[in-house]
Amino acid sequence: MRNFTILWFGQLVSTIGSYMTVFALLIWVWQQTESATTLALVTFFSQLPRIFITPIAGIIVDRFHRKRLILLGDGIALLSTLAIGLLYFTGVLQIWHLYIVVALYGCFGQLQTLAYSASIAMLVPKAQYTRAESMIAMVGYSGVIFSPILAGSLYPLIGITGIIAIDLLSFIAGLITLILTPIPQPTSEPNSEPNSEPNSDRANPFTWQTLTFGFRYIAAKPALTAMVIAFTLFAIPGDIGKALYNPMILARSGGDARVLGLVTTAAGVGGVIGAILFSIWGGFPRRIHGMLLGFAATGLCKIILGLGRTPLIWATAHFCATLPIPMFYSSSNAIWYAKVPPSLQGRVLAADQMIGLIVGTLAPLLAGPLADRVFEPAMQPDGRLAPLFAPLFGTDTGAGMALLYTLTALWMLLVGLGGYGFRTLRQVETLLPDHDVADQNASNQNASNQNISNPDHSPFHTP
Repeated sequence: MRNFTILWFGQLVSTIGSYMTVFALLIWVWQQTESATTLALVTFFSQLPRIFITPIAGIIVDRFHRKRLILLGDGIALLSTLAIGLLYFTGVLQIWHLYIVVALYGCFGQLQTLAYSASIAMLVPKAQYTRAESMIAMVGYSGVIFSPILAGSLYPLIGITGIIAIDLLSFIAGLITLILTPIPQPTSEPNSEPNSEPNSDRANPFTWQTLTFGFRYIAAKPALTAMVIAFTLFAIPGDIGKALYNPMILARSGGDARVLGLVTTAAGVGGVIGAILFSIWGGFPRRIHGMLLGFAATGLCKIILGLGRTPLIWATAHFCATLPIPMFYSSSNAIWYAKVPPSLQGRVLAADQMIGLIVGTLAPLLAGPLADRVFEPAMQPDGRLAPLFAPLFGTDTGAGMALLYTLTALWMLLVGLGGYGFRTLRQVETLLPDHDVADQNASNQNASNQNISNPDHSPFHTP
């Protein structure tokens, strides 16, 4: 865990700086447009290229040195941040500039994310998978806690340019720890279908067969397929709600960045506390309980967030909603790390993440128009939905987004509870053996077959 902890600390510092820049740009975009669709499009353009690069990135991660790939991603992140800073400093920054920059970083950021994820199983022992994933969740939520506080207070004083300068300094800390930390490479495993591509594909790794390897690997294992389906059904409403969250809070608070910072910070505190508690506890012996119960708990608390109409309720509900998020992410990822051999994780995790990226890309496109053109007009005093839902959500600006957000949260709750109705998902950990157990069984079987076919290797043979 020592090397992982060093790498984790550097990522923690760097992430706080990056989140400060994201928060400052979020406020800038809202001030320029006051449009939920525009904010959603920023997410869309950051996600779209990830979909196309992910299958290729999975192959690259399994074939090239993962530490160098992470360094490459950091380098592109540095150049992207510098580009935004220079555009803003010269007074020519436009919304479409952000679309281009986030799309470029999305490609290399996905490569970096896959390389980092596929390295976890090599950096920590299997018994620590859940704890390591909880620490990773802590990184993100620490950024959520401190970035609104720091960026919100510094934005009026130093502007986006100053915040980007702080981001660059934090990037150096992350880069130093990354350079100093050794990241082991997995050993190659014998390739055989359906779990691997043929050896002939190694000469040209980017064939259709290698590009689809991760999907075929998952499809060949019903338990992993059930995991993908469950997480996708949860991610669809989750990503729609995520796209609605910032404009909903800004709209219902009169565009007050301090309120958004308060609620976002509360969410970060909840995530960090949840990650700490879960890393200490270690989770359920059957990790699928952590995933499904986490789904349900998050959905329930987000329902309260959508129904709330004051900063106190928003902050409290979002705090409670993020408490179980490290639990379901850590539990789910620990299952993947345990079931998929490390040498295949780049491609298999790429396939799983590609599905999530498609959902994450399409959801904002759906969320923005639904909010701006359907639910917001329908929740105006003379709107079609106002007679039914006005007592719960009111009819002021943001009421339509709050209604839509609540409906997505209800969907999330039902996915968590309904997952227990499917045996393949409920018993994923018993139906599918861990990769090290499967490898040992395969080795024993091969040895047994060799002994049978070659009497000279029999343990009962005497010269």
